[in-house]
Amino acid sequence: MNSLYSWQSGSWQYFQGLRDRLPHAFLLYGPQGIGKTRFAEEMAQSLLCETPDSAGHACQQCASCGWFNQYSHPDYRRVRPELLDEEEAAAQDVEADSSTKSAKASKTPSKEIVIHQIRALSDFMNISTHRQGRRVIVLYPAEALNIPAANALLKSLEEPAKDTVFILVCHSIDKLLPTILSRCHKFPMSLPEHALALDWLKQQGVADADVWLAQQGGAPLAAMEMAQSETRDAMQDFLNHIAQPGSDMALKLADKMQKMDIPTTIAWMQRWLYDLFSYKQSARIRYYPRYEKEIAGLALRVNIDRLMQMIKANNERQAIATHPLSPKLFLEDMLLEYAAAFA
Repeated sequence: MNSLYSWQSGSWQYFQGLRDRLPHAFLLYGPQGIGKTRFAEEMAQSLLCETPDSAGHACQQCASCGWFNQYSHPDYRRVRPELLDEEEAAAQDVEADSSTKSAKASKTPSKEIVIHQIRALSDFMNISTHRQGRRVIVLYPAEALNIPAANALLKSLEEPAKDTVFILVCHSIDKLLPTILSRCHKFPMSLPEHALALDWLKQQGVADADVWLAQQGGAPLAAMEMAQSETRDAMQDFLNHIAQPGSDMALKLADKMQKMDIPTTIAWMQRWLYDLFSYKQSARIRYYPRYEKEIAGLALRVNIDRLMQMIKANNERQAIATHPLSPKLFLEDMLLEYAAAFA
């Protein structure tokens, strides 16, 4: 039994068409929140399974599938930032032993994929596979590779080990080195059709599914996560404030939001500005239809050139949002610029 989402059947058929001449490296790319990582792991298990079914899905019965499901397959490696391991452990309420706890206390988990993680693959790729089959490496998100790690990975992609398949997952293909792009088989994955995504969310019991789906740009997994997130109230408060711009709003809101995840806050503003631009140009709203009245009023008040400048400035802010020197000042700068556009 496969664990794919309903909208991924076409992508799976495409993958099956490549199995006779299997590339040594795949690059799965597309919007965040559509299930690319689950798809990559389904691919990996299928490639390692000893008796896949007629559709190419893993049998879930053989020894290989058993090892894979326990994350103990000797021919499989998963490479991702340490921070994701921390978050998964916290979500599963896994208790670390005392030695692990002391190690974690001494340093902050990295948000990047670093060079020692890539170098650790060398021994794995240079020994024989467990059952003379394939070995598979899933790496995500690929844009988290720092420069030394990306260069080390490039060497493995240029001279792939025999029977080794890399599966890279990426949300932003433009953030990868061109040399990595050129050595991978590009595998695009798109947003599901709106009706299909909406039906899936309703099956999961998500209230106001259409609102959350719109706010996340049509990505159903991101919509469900946001609908269940503790930050949903903070986002609502943020939108209520920027719907009524003013200098007092900017300073008060920056003070309230400084402890939030800054890239997330910038993303909320980016979507709001996109809707302002879209409404001004075509009277359409993509992300925040619930705020149509407010957006329509603001669109009449803002100059199109000023709006374009803000969009560009926020794109630049997003590029450095993970390391602001002062979160409060960073947000004040953004919000004061926004408020001034409507003064």
